[in-house]
This record gives sequence, structure tokens and C-alpha cells, in this order.
Amino acid sequence: MGQEQEKRKVAESAVEFIETSDVIGVGTGSTVNLFIDALAKVKNKLDGVVVSSKDSADRVARIGIPVLDLNTTGNLPLYVDGADEAVKSLYLIKGGGGALTREKIVASACHTFICIIDSSKMSDMLGSFPLPIEVIPMAQSLVSRRLIEMGGTPILREDFRTDNGNVVITVRNLDLTDPLQVEKTLNNLPGVVENGLFAQRRADILLIGTHSGVERLTWP
Repeated sequence: MGQEQEKRKVAESAVEFIETSDVIGVGTGSTVNLFIDALAKVKNKLDGVVVSSKDSADRVARIGIPVLDLNTTGNLPLYVDGADEAVKSLYLIKGGGGALTREKIVASACHTFICIIDSSKMSDMLGSFPLPIEVIPMAQSLVSRRLIEMGGTPILREDFRTDNGNVVITVRNLDLTDPLQVEKTLNNLPGVVENGLFAQRRADILLIGTHSGVERLTWP
């Protein structure tokens, strides 16, 4: 089974968690796009969807599912999103597409967070994928200097703005052996809006598309 087939299989498997009259959260990315496509088959079950990006909103709207505002829906029973990197403890690095802040907001509002990935995204330890950090533009240089002091190698993502109008700095070489602490430390830097470590709000269920099917990992 190739990578695209793994993505499609795991995306379709997540649809099985949807119950009638649900309003669910939907993330952003290539695997999530396949999940949204699969929602077309069960859209009559859904009262609406809260999305983490404009791209996902457009895709959901095209298949005829109402796109709702989190401020009006309240807490959600289910959130489905992908990841750029995951480990068996269900800690994640997310936000390679730049939607990390909205992804974390929606994930924090849900009862169950299901992360869907193909097998290439699994790691023994986080850090292979560069960590995205959303930063207010005037703090770009300040945050970069602080990241260097922490041992990181920051790079500004050129010609990019998030849906919130901010810049994204990606950083390599940070020590991520304690993702919970690093997530808190980064978010305490003045000018940082959010970072792509999902440790305080890790996934509840990790679905992994493999060559032989879909593997499921669950955090107690």
C-alpha cells in the first residue's frame, strides 16, 4: 500500500467515529482533505463542521456541509486532524501548513481528538519535522533570538501569512525530550501566538495508515 493509499484508508476509517447530529471539528492538510472528501458519504449525519483553516472551510462547503463558528457551537464531541510528526505517547508536531493556532483552539474545544496519519509520520522522538511557531510580525527577530538562545535554528517562512495575519518561524534542533515543558516555554515568549507542539492537548486516538491496514493507538 503506497503513501497515498495509506492516507486514504486512514481518512476513511475516521468517518466511522461520527454519530448522527454531530457537529465536529475538522483540521487542515492533505490527509484531512481526504477525510473531508469521505464526509460527503455521511453528510446527512452532520449538523455542521467547525474548521481550522479557510482552505478546509472551502472544501467542506463544496460538499454541502454547513461551516459553523466555534463561538456559537460550544464544545465539540469530536475533532479530526492530521499531524506532521507523531510518537507513541500521542504527542504531536502539527502546523506545517500554518494553521497551528486554529488547530490547537479547535482541538482544545473537543472531547475526543482523533489524529490521522500515514506511517511515514511516526517517529521514536519528536524533532525530525521542524517545529512551526506562529509569531506576531513585530516580534519576529526577538523570538528568533530567543530560539537561538534555546539551542534552536530558526528560519522565517518566506512570503507566508497565517489566516490570522501572522508570520511562521520554523525551528530545528530544539531539545524536545520534554514536549510539555517546551510547549509552555515557547508560548511564554513575548510575541509567540502559538507553537506546533501538541503535548498539553495530545491526541486521544491516533490512527495510522500502514501497508497492511489501519493501526490504532489510544491514550488512556
